[in-house]
Amino acid sequence: MPHITIEYTILIPVLFIQIIVFPFVANTMAMTWADSHREVELQDAASRLASTIQQLYLSLNRKEISAGNITQASTLPSTIQSYSYKATGSLRTANSSKVLTLLLELQGTTTTTATATAVLGSNALWVEESVFQSNSLNASIKVQKFDDGTLLFSFGS
Repeated sequence: MPHITIEYTILIPVLFIQIIVFPFVANTMAMTWADSHREVELQDAASRLASTIQQLYLSLNRKEISAGNITQASTLPSTIQSYSYKATGSLRTANSSKVLTLLLELQGTTTTTATATAVLGSNALWVEESVFQSNSLNASIKVQKFDDGTLLFSFGS
């Protein structure tokens, strides 16, 4: 009879682990993986958006390009794992150039954000209150070039 007691002493904790702890750990690991995957996708979108703005600047900051308005439609995904995201930008001066910092926030999550920067020239301006909304049908980057060579960037909504 002592063998039965030893078996129960060993099996009860093993059953507890299999029924309670293992599903909890598996769920936590899956949620962590999903959060990490969303963060990577959002960072990729931030980098692509900053790169697009920088390429627009480099393309339009030439004397051959006359004054006018340019709108670049978004090629970014409208959602990341069914969550839309928004982007805002802020421009600061660093030495003789300006640095645009983009902040992307995944909506519907608590703390999923990503940042990216684009280095622009001294003739770049940014409309501070413009917001890029990923699920908008008109999500775009707008650039207005003036006769003096100044480039005013903003997000279209």
